Amino acid sequence: MDKLLQPPRKRVKNPLIQLFLLLLALTAYALIYILWPTSHLNSEIVPINAHEIIAQCIALQMTPGPPANFNMRKQSDRFVAGTRPTVIRNATIWTGRKDGEEIVHGDILIDKGLIKKVGSVNDAELKAYQHVVVLDAKGGWVSPGIVDMHSHLGVGSSPGLSGARDSNSHKGLVLPWMRSLDGLNTHDAAYRLSISGGVSTANVLPGSANAIGGQAFVIKLRPTKERSSSAMLLEPPFSVNGTHVDPFERPRWRQMKHACGENPSRVYAGTRMDTQWAFRQGYDTARTIMHAQDAFCADALAGHWGALKGHEFPENLQWEALVDVLRGRVKVHNHCYEGVDFDGMVRLTNEFKFSIAAFHHAHEAYLVPDLIKKAYGPPPAVAMFATHARYKREASRGSEFAPRILADNGLDVVMKSDHPVLNSRHLIYEAQQAHHFGLSAALALASVTSTPARIMGQDHRIGRIIEGFDADIVLWDSHPLALGAAPTQVFIDGIAQFDTPYVSPKPASAQRAPTPPTWDKEMKDAVKYDGLPPLEAESVKGKVVVLRNVGRMFLRAGRGGSVREVFRTEKTTRGSVVVVENGEIVCGAAGETCADALKRTDVLHLDLEGGTISPGMTSYGSAAGYGALGLVHISGEASTQDGPVFDPLSMKVPGLVDGTVIKAADGLLFATRDALLAYRNGVTAAIASPGSLGFLSGLSAVFSTGAPHKLANGALIQEIAALHVALSLNSLISVSTQIAAIRGLLLGTTDTPSGDVKRRFADVVAGDLPLVVAVESADIIASLLTLKSEVEAETGNPIRLVLSGATEAHLLAKEIGQAGVGVLIQQRPYPSTWEKQRILPGPPLTQASGIAALVAHNVTVGLQSSDPSEVRNTRFDVAWAELESNGVISRVQALELVSTNIERLLGVKGRNTDIVAMRGGSDLEGKVVAIISPSQGAITLL
Repeated sequence: MDKLLQPPRKRVKNPLIQLFLLLLALTAYALIYILWPTSHLNSEIVPINAHEIIAQCIALQMTPGPPANFNMRKQSDRFVAGTRPTVIRNATIWTGRKDGEEIVHGDILIDKGLIKKVGSVNDAELKAYQHVVVLDAKGGWVSPGIVDMHSHLGVGSSPGLSGARDSNSHKGLVLPWMRSLDGLNTHDAAYRLSISGGVSTANVLPGSANAIGGQAFVIKLRPTKERSSSAMLLEPPFSVNGTHVDPFERPRWRQMKHACGENPSRVYAGTRMDTQWAFRQGYDTARTIMHAQDAFCADALAGHWGALKGHEFPENLQWEALVDVLRGRVKVHNHCYEGVDFDGMVRLTNEFKFSIAAFHHAHEAYLVPDLIKKAYGPPPAVAMFATHARYKREASRGSEFAPRILADNGLDVVMKSDHPVLNSRHLIYEAQQAHHFGLSAALALASVTSTPARIMGQDHRIGRIIEGFDADIVLWDSHPLALGAAPTQVFIDGIAQFDTPYVSPKPASAQRAPTPPTWDKEMKDAVKYDGLPPLEAESVKGKVVVLRNVGRMFLRAGRGGSVREVFRTEKTTRGSVVVVENGEIVCGAAGETCADALKRTDVLHLDLEGGTISPGMTSYGSAAGYGALGLVHISGEASTQDGPVFDPLSMKVPGLVDGTVIKAADGLLFATRDALLAYRNGVTAAIASPGSLGFLSGLSAVFSTGAPHKLANGALIQEIAALHVALSLNSLISVSTQIAAIRGLLLGTTDTPSGDVKRRFADVVAGDLPLVVAVESADIIASLLTLKSEVEAETGNPIRLVLSGATEAHLLAKEIGQAGVGVLIQQRPYPSTWEKQRILPGPPLTQASGIAALVAHNVTVGLQSSDPSEVRNTRFDVAWAELESNGVISRVQALELVSTNIERLLGVKGRNTDIVAMRGGSDLEGKVVAIISPSQGAITLL
């Protein structure tokens, strides 16, 4: 019993010393065994496998890592025979060394799956290699492969079919024996998409339904000749057919998923108290096993073989992984959001003496950095989203400034995707946003390369461009932190992943890291107000404001409200001047000098530092499902949202509302945090349709995102905009039945609808009301185009048909354009369901993006948002649409995607007249500082 109470021995971390001690102990034991007579061993019989037992016991104290001679390898263990060596010439290389500050201008030589040289590679050196592929980077940026530390690739597969959902087990709260490897689907459509975003490595975690969901596995994303899940593994911690670890070798790091808070409590109908007890119970079980092992090894190392006669090393297959956590051989990844949960986990780590590699999601981590540092062992890293928040209560205090605040407090920051929650193809976009909101360029790039590699224990081979590392390399068309940056080639294990990558040329300004705006006050307020800083802004009336150094100006003109570029000033230090009085631009709209205004002292001067003045943007959220901006505060909380409407095709509609078309205007929620953040980022109006999980949604409304309530002046811009329905393969009702229902409603051949329903569809037939159909599949879209022609031939009236979602619309771009049908579409498509499979992803996989393909066929296109918390980033989507269009879409046309076009498609009569002033450069360098509102006769200073 005394042995069980002994404190754990301090581990020797140096691998060379560890191996030396192991060999020394084994040698000493062998000499004793060979040279001493049996009587000197107290007449005890030494087991034949004693050397293995000794090795196993000594190895328990070894810290995981690569073999001592790993950096001497000449060929990668993942090398594919026949892969030709490659030299990348004339590259600007972000190596990840020197705290991310090192940039090398030169060449990279790769062979045998490894980086052989970084710097200057001369022709003489290449003579040692045969059939070398020469790739000219033309001065472009090169980075290590992107590393996603929190992914469900392969276990939360795309498309999301019922037979490919393996991220969670529902067999209990504590399941350390579960393994994501056993559910890893090699046919996930997202692998290639993620590679096209530069992602080379992912840590595939089990889901968060359990307190301990099981073991995670690090994989390389490239396809293998074997086509098996096992072939994708990077340094499996044990034999893939069991849990055997060679005691004579240094062990490799393991990964494990923990979760606390809402998720396990919700799934198992418990509370945080239940979850915490489950943790303690599981760890107590593992600790008992570990102490039994320690007692066994104490006798073995002392040569007390008699005491061990008839006993084997204490092992339990179910709990061995959790025992390894206590021995410091596992990287624990802890899904955890709130202060109360961090506190519980910190106490747990100190009670059972184990460390946490990283807290994931961690939306409140920036509020409690000192608490996180109290965890046992090294301070955990924090893996997070950039701006995705408020999708449940735990995420309601999330801040875009969290990465910077945490870094300032000395904590490692990792940006992650939680794929498919966010498409890991765009993980670099998370780093770009983190940089925009204050994280340094070096740390932002490190957050998706070297930092996650280090946190996972893989920084001896991935995450940096260093001689001897795996040849996981991304060539970019612009600086990786520039908006819309896309790979021109991706190497994984030295293998080029694209035969013919497509490139959309980027402007010269995109070849440097953006200069982020200043957010000092906002950062302080985020902490000061406990994550909920005030977002309401006051407008100023009767004041003259002079906007100086305006770099570019876009305004709407004419009755149609089309956007035009008024002027562009090349030298931002001497930009133009715009004068605003009573919410109106009174000087500068035509590029005048406004010299008199500059002399006045009774006005407010704002320096835009070469920034932009442009029309206020209008957002639209999907009617397929519910939770659009303006109808929800917290998506995961039913009590904070308008909720779904009854579906007449799949459920019985109560008599009180039968025959009534629901109005979004009746359920609008004002002053939501997402709406106010959208307003502060230039989205001054939004269109919301009633949420529905079925066929008939209702009538959309147009509202001001900055309004405090519905009765405020200008809050409800338009009570009724368009009529919305949804058609889907993912329905209880057949598609043919859904089409038949629309046909009957439009032609009036069905006797069922009456009253409001009949009247609204009559308005559609008369051309007075747009019909917006949420639809993804090209097959259903084709049926809709046929139906439109049929109804128009029957009635003689053109129908204003608009397709919403429309992921596969590009397949019928020509036909849609000829039919005069509009499309509302997302900027970054993803094949989450079967009817979204055939996306047009854009560079480097395809020349055209989905938006560009539609615009090229004269289709009127509007941008659609999928998440209320992401509406704030609409101006990024606008710029991105232009950047990846290969010249098809100009900045004026891109601005019309969220102004003229979207209003025309959705029947908005009272157009958004607001004007937005942004300080600094465009895209990721800009910051909205004022909103000019002619309708209110005021200017709002932000």
